[in-house]
Amino acid sequence: MAFYEVYSHPALVRYKTSVCTKATLFLFVVLCLTYIPPLLVAYRSQGFWIKRSTYEEQPVVRFQYQTLLVASTSTQGDYVAWSTFPHLNSMLGSNLRIPAVSVREEDQNQDGKLDLLIFELQLPLKPDEQVYSVQLLLTFSYQLFRMSTVAMQSLAYVQHSSSVPGAKLFISGDLRLQQRTPLPHRGLYDVYNVSVIDASSPFASAYDLDNIIGSYQNRNLTTVLSGPMPVWTVGRAAGSPFQLKAKIRYPMEVIRYPFYVSVLLIFLWVFERIQRFVFQNQVLTTVPVPPMGKPHQL
Repeated sequence: MAFYEVYSHPALVRYKTSVCTKATLFLFVVLCLTYIPPLLVAYRSQGFWIKRSTYEEQPVVRFQYQTLLVASTSTQGDYVAWSTFPHLNSMLGSNLRIPAVSVREEDQNQDGKLDLLIFELQLPLKPDEQVYSVQLLLTFSYQLFRMSTVAMQSLAYVQHSSSVPGAKLFISGDLRLQQRTPLPHRGLYDVYNVSVIDASSPFASAYDLDNIIGSYQNRNLTTVLSGPMPVWTVGRAAGSPFQLKAKIRYPMEVIRYPFYVSVLLIFLWVFERIQRFVFQNQVLTTVPVPPMGKPHQL
């Protein structure tokens, strides 16, 4: 007749000894070696969870079609401005200029992720107006997926000024991620998935560049236009608009995240196997007590 296994469970064997034995001394030494060295390592390295690692990922970036432009038209503080925020435009009054805007995003390597934003703007001016400086703010949706799922709203800020009035500004740079703290290694991180500019606010303070940039820089996770290369062209013809062109790339990023390694768990694993070997092989004299049985006589 053939036999087969119908059920199984682990057997628990207890090992008994008196207080004043080598086995008791061994157990005391093992406990000290298990817990004291990890505490010393933690003290010297500021915690059990001390490791950090990195990985590379190209973010999923999309331009949000939110723009704020301020152009200085004299050295005495005169300016013209335009934005995609109706409340702000209504407050600008005679300083408002409506430009012609062209936006294009490109996936240059055809991998399904956008690589480049080309933003072009033509700002109409009065015959007696000149442009001495430009401030441009663009907002983006920024996402990461490889480890944790990161979703946030971010911005790029462009600024350039000259003592000579210009006809055109061309600027090129990378939209880089800035981390003050490592990102979580899993889960959803959407703390900053809120608008950088409160478009519903009727108050001028909500659109003040000082307030916007100051609040944005308080975040632990931001983007910044890195390595901008401005080209300022002079000699604007009378009646022609001021031209601005920005090329902003979305490059591969190196993301920092915490790499969790518990020193204590390593010591527990090692010394558990040492104890099992010592007692199962009776290296030190103990009294094994089998499951549901009487102690073996040694």
